[in-house]
Amino acid sequence: MIEVRSARDRGRTEWGWLDSRHTFSFGEYHDPGHMGFRALRVINDDRVKPGAGFGTHGHRDMEILSYVLEGALAHKDSSGGGGVIRPGEIQFMRAGTGVTHSEYNDSKTAPVHFLQVWIIPDRRGLRPAYGQRAFDRDAARRGLVLLASRDGREGSLEVAQDVDLWVTLLEEGERRALALRPGRHAWVHVARGSAAVNGTVLTEGDGAAVSGEETLTLTADQPAEVLVFDLA
Repeated sequence: MIEVRSARDRGRTEWGWLDSRHTFSFGEYHDPGHMGFRALRVINDDRVKPGAGFGTHGHRDMEILSYVLEGALAHKDSSGGGGVIRPGEIQFMRAGTGVTHSEYNDSKTAPVHFLQVWIIPDRRGLRPAYGQRAFDRDAARRGLVLLASRDGREGSLEVAQDVDLWVTLLEEGERRALALRPGRHAWVHVARGSAAVNGTVLTEGDGAAVSGEETLTLTADQPAEVLVFDLA
């Protein structure tokens, strides 16, 4: 079964310096019909104007991932984590017992476009942590690259939840397949371009909940950048 969450149906926050689209209920956008999927709680598609950003604010008991599509995002948090994230990198912050952090567009001239993902951890009260890694974009053009997982295998970021986050970059006509173990579910997010998921076409910003399928097959009808969450 595949259930599509269309990009045009997402929530939206516009603050002048920020244009954010919410796949799931978030902040002032409350949607009881879209409160997340399995342990996946938030996918925010954020565009921030040059030099602007999110001032210091707090979180707790959440695994937070940032994935930059264009531009550069500067991060600083109270656990000592910090850095600038660019396309081809992914950043992780474990809020755990509580952190404060800020995120700003690192450029004074160019916008930044990024996805912020929240995953509910499998236990509360974890010690805050930070991580950042580059991934092999050439490998992502050949197949699926693991960005985050519970066990940190293949050099992925380690998250406290039974989830594998994959990325792939497809050219027109290319296909990728990911086997799903019995009882597993998937969420597919098309960050850019267009791709069909088991025959169901998704365009930029669309997402899809996948359940009861043995294999997830992605087929691009134009160049596409796709994130896949394999969830318990």
